[in-house]
Amino acid sequence: MVQSINPASLSTTDLDQLAADLNRDGICIIRGLFDRQLIAAWAIAFNALLAERQQRSGGVAPRGKARGYVTLPWVTPFADPTVFANSTILGVLDRVFYQEYKLVQLAADIPMQGSEYQEIHRDFRPLFSDQIVTPLYALAVNFPLVEVNADNGPFEMARGTHVMPREEALVKVQAGEISMEQFYMQPGDVMIRSPLALHRGTPNCTPQPRPMIVMGYVMHWLHTHIVDLTLPRDYYKSLPAQLQQMLRCNIVDRLPENGVETYIDFEY
Repeated sequence: MVQSINPASLSTTDLDQLAADLNRDGICIIRGLFDRQLIAAWAIAFNALLAERQQRSGGVAPRGKARGYVTLPWVTPFADPTVFANSTILGVLDRVFYQEYKLVQLAADIPMQGSEYQEIHRDFRPLFSDQIVTPLYALAVNFPLVEVNADNGPFEMARGTHVMPREEALVKVQAGEISMEQFYMQPGDVMIRSPLALHRGTPNCTPQPRPMIVMGYVMHWLHTHIVDLTLPRDYYKSLPAQLQQMLRCNIVDRLPENGVETYIDFEY
């Protein structure tokens, strides 16, 4: 268990219920976890970052038509232990990860005007085969920087499909036995989900980008070659030892000024 930065805001019973929801459905939602002023600060900084990245060759990784991916730099306000080591989030993770886990990803998924439905997919393969239920060995923690509604590209997922063989789950979805559910969110809401559940991005029909932050946590033994974190050495050394151990990261004397995105879009 990693010692979190901020005091617990939910009861033990609440955390137990969130973990049960996550195990059963492959998703749980924590409403109003983050202060709206914190989200507003992130949104201002992100808008400036996106504008700069869009002017740079390779600054935004493509994830389909009018849909991008940006790794966040480890600077203020994004380098915030009250977010990546939030006690409520870690309280849920501690209940579903049965070994040490690592934070390996801090980025944003950005559907823009003109984006389309993605193919229904998973982000990870099962550990062994579809015939053996895979435990929760990787989780995505998402939170939006704007309100997410029907018009600006809500995340869509089929509950419970993280414990089904992929083809069986697809048949049930296509037959309407399991619905593709859209998840609307307010700034401050947090979603924790299994990347093995069938899901897809939907079109953003508005002129404003819809950034969704993703923090990726995985069991300590999982190799994650498609994402990375890069931290300044001084910042890394300022963290408590437990948080240092939770981060799987590259440590550099200075952050690169003109890095390019190397993210490869894996869909299964």
